Amino acid sequence: MIGVYLGLKTTSAQPNIKPTIVIDAGHGGRDGGAVGKTTGVTESLLNLQFALKLKELCENYNFNVVLTRKDMNGLYSAFSTNKKKSEMQKRQEIIESANPDVVVSLHMNSFPVSSSRGAQVFYAEGNESGKALGESVQNALHEEIDYAKSVAKVGDFYVLNCTEKAGILVECGFLSNAEEEVLLQDEDYQEKFCYALLYGILTYFSM
Repeated sequence: MIGVYLGLKTTSAQPNIKPTIVIDAGHGGRDGGAVGKTTGVTESLLNLQFALKLKELCENYNFNVVLTRKDMNGLYSAFSTNKKKSEMQKRQEIIESANPDVVVSLHMNSFPVSSSRGAQVFYAEGNESGKALGESVQNALHEEIDYAKSVAKVGDFYVLNCTEKAGILVECGFLSNAEEEVLLQDEDYQEKFCYALLYGILTYFSM
């Protein structure tokens, strides 16, 4: 279904319309985020891999793409005494400078109960455009990706609260689940997942 939908979008796209999307790969540098219990893969690496794949797909569909992080380095100032605060302020600066139509922040989840799995989309409370984007992307993931949740949820995250733009945070899966940890590292799975993300984003723009 995604291939058909995207094919239609390609042929009917208007070349003068080029929306901007900020793709935010969470964590980086000394902050590796969650760590896979089986393979030891870090969230920061997977976030970047997913971000780069989504970037390529979005550019193929006439988006102007801005990445908050292009490599494994952190966004914080080397001289900051509060690296986390410095990092989040830098993400906000990039978002504000880009003046995007949408913001998509990519993360990996972890939970003490290893059976927990599935992609979950969050949006900021009171942000109606973020809610619409979140619901569209969550629906696409639920249709295309096994175990993805069916309902987008409100989330209290700095990267969402720092902007009034349509923003979502996507927890792509659980590194605490052994099977999902392996899947999240599979290139074919990453490609399929990012196509589903793009499908949800394009659906949002078509509404």
